[in-house]
Amino acid sequence: MHDLVIRGGRVVDGTGAPARTADVAVRGGRIVEVGRVDSAAVQSIDADGLTVSPGFIDPHTHYARSCCGILRRRRRASTASRP
Repeated sequence: MHDLVIRGGRVVDGTGAPARTADVAVRGGRIVEVGRVDSAAVQSIDADGLTVSPGFIDPHTHYARSCCGILRRRRRASTASRP
């Protein structure tokens, strides 16, 4: 039994292959099957009409020491040393 099955979504897998309608099964936090999943799941999500992108990671962050914060500190340090 799977932990989660996302059913009937338009799967875009990032390989360059055309999008296709498929199910995505997850067990133990890992994708274990993509295609027609007939087995049961603890939770099912109906993704009909939605796009599913399994395996994609969003690199967006709100980490406080981002590159922008570093650049601001460097800019302040360089302008403070001007006569």
